[in-house]
Amino acid sequence: MNERHETTIQTTGLTKRYGEIRAVDGLDLHVRKGEIYGFLGRNGAGKTTTIRMLLGLVKPTSGEATILGTKVTPDANAMFERVGYLVETATTYANLTVRENLEIQRRLTRSSKEALARTLDQFGLTASADRRAGHLSMGNKQRLSLARALLHKPDVLLLDEPANGLDPAGIIEIRQLLRKLADESGITIFMSSHILAEVAHLADRIGIVHEGKLIEELDYDELQLKSRAYLEVAVNRTDEAETLLLGKCGADRVERMGDGCLNLYVDEQYAPEIARLVVEHGLELLRLAPKREDLESYFIRLTDGGEA
Repeated sequence: MNERHETTIQTTGLTKRYGEIRAVDGLDLHVRKGEIYGFLGRNGAGKTTTIRMLLGLVKPTSGEATILGTKVTPDANAMFERVGYLVETATTYANLTVRENLEIQRRLTRSSKEALARTLDQFGLTASADRRAGHLSMGNKQRLSLARALLHKPDVLLLDEPANGLDPAGIIEIRQLLRKLADESGITIFMSSHILAEVAHLADRIGIVHEGKLIEELDYDELQLKSRAYLEVAVNRTDEAETLLLGKCGADRVERMGDGCLNLYVDEQYAPEIARLVVEHGLELLRLAPKREDLESYFIRLTDGGEA
């Protein structure tokens, strides 16, 4: 079997109920070795509950999960030694320094002293090594939590909102680090995020969960094929243009955007005809540009119940 296509994380019918509420409902996930898997969903969709079940912190109502070929149970110690994680918010020992926080993690994971120094440098924490963790900015607390998760060079990394609290430069640094870990070290990264543009930059595959159910799982290349093409049209009289263009060239919907532009969901081959219609009806054409639906638009359409 091609190593890249080996399944590292798998769930089968994974379900968690809280009374009558199904937080996670029959989830079947397949995450391959060495890929970055973006796990997307609105708030309350079941993302964090899923990650907690993958870590053995929450017991499933039914179904099961396996990581690295081992069934996830609270006492699967050998498997968890090969897993790093960050769940929900950055957690640190506030009264200890950055170095002391990492030293505790180093001893727990039986990592080398060289690993501690390497990790401080890798996450840009060397200058803050002797500061108490409670005095760090939110961004640096997030860096420290990620550093703890990666100190022992795990084979699998589970991340819940890894970009929380980071400024744009920090987000780019973490993006580059995660991409490097997957590409060069073969680490499997399973990450949930509400920053969809960031997932678009990073993920090899994407799973979309809605109301506890997996409604889409696809490679990023497949997403590009499924996302819709449209023409962005800007004119001097938007109301008239909207009425004029609806139904033309097979367009069954015209979306008015906040900047006054119209999105016309037709292929770019119809651009000349659209331009001719606008001009012939005495409207001034300010912009006409071919576009393609991004991940955020696709996600909203899918979770709003629109046909994908």
